[in-house]
Amino acid sequence: MHYTEQDIYLIEEADNFNDLPKSIREKKILESLENQDIPNHIKDFVGSEELKHREFLQGAFWEKIPAFRGVPTEEFLDIKFQNKHTVRKVTKLEELTKGLVDTKFVDEVKKGMQRAPMNLSISPYIMSLIDWNDPWNDPLRIQFIPIEKGFRAGHPKLILDSLGEQNDSPVDGLVHRYFDKVLFLPLDVCPVYCRFCTRSYAIGGNTESVDKLRFKNAPDKWKKAFAYIASRPEIEDVVISGGDAYMLVPDRLRMIGEILLEIPHVRRMRFASKGPAVMPMKILSDAAWTNALVDVVNLGREKGKEVVLHTHFNSANEITDITREAMLHLFRKGVTVRNQSVLIRGVNNTTERMVELIRKLSYMNVQPYYVYQHDMVPGTEDMRTSVKETVELEKAVRGVTAGFNTPLFVTDAPGGGGKRDVHSYDYYDEITGISIYRSPSVDDSKLYLYFDPIDSLPPEGQKLWEDESVHDALIQNAIKNSGYQSLEPVL
Repeated sequence: MHYTEQDIYLIEEADNFNDLPKSIREKKILESLENQDIPNHIKDFVGSEELKHREFLQGAFWEKIPAFRGVPTEEFLDIKFQNKHTVRKVTKLEELTKGLVDTKFVDEVKKGMQRAPMNLSISPYIMSLIDWNDPWNDPLRIQFIPIEKGFRAGHPKLILDSLGEQNDSPVDGLVHRYFDKVLFLPLDVCPVYCRFCTRSYAIGGNTESVDKLRFKNAPDKWKKAFAYIASRPEIEDVVISGGDAYMLVPDRLRMIGEILLEIPHVRRMRFASKGPAVMPMKILSDAAWTNALVDVVNLGREKGKEVVLHTHFNSANEITDITREAMLHLFRKGVTVRNQSVLIRGVNNTTERMVELIRKLSYMNVQPYYVYQHDMVPGTEDMRTSVKETVELEKAVRGVTAGFNTPLFVTDAPGGGGKRDVHSYDYYDEITGISIYRSPSVDDSKLYLYFDPIDSLPPEGQKLWEDESVHDALIQNAIKNSGYQSLEPVL
């Protein structure tokens, strides 16, 4: 252990260990450990591959995009740069990737956009992290940029509002499904648009294939939602989503927080945002927004109420040293951050990729909370996995780290059943891909059905779904085998 002359002087002058400066105390502690005899090892030493979750991409990685070469770090980390250069048109994507990809890829994107339920919107940060040597298989490209050849024939049971949120909406922009929780949707825009968005019925503006419902970012429109929450004493938990809380200007974020915290029975609030995964520099460079979030968290703490940030990392490839710094900044400010992933084919549906993501999140103090079975929304069939695959992945993941840092794998039951542990189905047929869930706390008279993507089924199962005349019989047979014929299926 190296001590400076000043260190040695202070050590000699100190009456006891606690009188030493913190930096010297830390050195002395490490020195005492180094001098200890090491017990016999009962575990094999791990290799560097098993610790790669501690490595965070550094340097000017954005310079691989020709248009970003020479952009100084300070400029790239400015949220204004990220917003200004966000890719919202295929022509802009084509311009930025010129010389990086062939024309065949761009043509595929153009055709894919004609079928996609979500508009294009990709931050320079994410653009710079995509592997443009192989964009076809890159986990970030898969999430944000559709290609025509990636589309699969949709399951006949897919619908835009697959979770039935509009059926549980007492006023525009509010969903009240669970007894003590509401989902508040104050806006319909995000820093990027995810292909797999469960709210593609409303988010991001109309596309060539979808005319959308809109959630207006206007305080006058929110008054009814606030009044409803105040009128329902059972509501203790409010999720503020959208859209994305990242896109709320600081004054509106603070206003929402202050109003909800003044409602006596509201005890918990969660601001939901994909932002930390796709524009982490906002937390570091947009002090007004970050301070607004921290102020609401602190106000909640003063009132004995919990305010946290829920974010959405799906791949370790989204995480850089910028992300680590941003999460460390929030941690030091006392902001709890939890993560909710969506299980996506080609992105995180292997044990290796999911374990790396979970460990990387944990290492930077982001708690892995949920992994969602991909919702049954149109235009995303290439991204969904079967329930069987998810159950096996859950088994492989459990035990690789501490329990509180191990996410729950859940199915958000189609039609409004709410979140169910993915393995808690009452019946599952791996041939037909039909799983049946009950949700007594939401509605004990209903059955909720999830359908695996057809191309994930064995040949005999795929053949059954080719014949439209037997679809109802497949479903009725599954319900019969579940033993709950008396309950009403939500279809």
